[in-house]
Amino acid sequence: MTTENRRYDAIVLAGGAARRLGGADKPRLEVGGRTLLERVLAACAGAERVVAVGPGTGGGAHWTRERPPGGGPVAAAAAGLADPGLAAPVVLLLAADLPFVTAATVRRLAAAVTGEAEAAVLVDPDGRDQPLLAAYRTAALRTALAGLGEPAGLPLRRLVGGLRTVRLPDTEGAAEDCDTWEQLAAARRRDLTGRRPDR
Repeated sequence: MTTENRRYDAIVLAGGAARRLGGADKPRLEVGGRTLLERVLAACAGAERVVAVGPGTGGGAHWTRERPPGGGPVAAAAAGLADPGLAAPVVLLLAADLPFVTAATVRRLAAAVTGEAEAAVLVDPDGRDQPLLAAYRTAALRTALAGLGEPAGLPLRRLVGGLRTVRLPDTEGAAEDCDTWEQLAAARRRDLTGRRPDR
């Protein structure tokens, strides 16, 4: 049997307007013959339950929508946390545009939420926390959410900024996302060559 801190659920945020991609359905864009969403869901294979928040269906996830649709990441997290099947002690919050997140990254984050830690966040090579590539103690995240009131439109730091957080370096390039066409092209090149872009 696994220890408590290795049991985890996952919430994948698959909505958003993708304004820098001209409103494209970002989770359905492909890198290496798989959609961005498929790649993130594959990284969540060890989760007890995976909840995807957005307009999609399928992929082995339980789908729901934030209120209102397009209400932002805190509203999406709230919708995911409301899923009655979400019962593991740790929950991952993951953006749906992370083509290089792996099951190993997910397990590493989940295992780091132990002791006094309420969150484990991946830190990108530029030193920025990635709160949508992170694991949280489920009870602590729900408590923080309950203290916010209406979640729509709130920045994510309002939800997670007060949690006791362990910061883990991104040694695999898992934080590389696809917010622009240029970033998507770079991800496709990396997938073909196995080389991360020069920083």
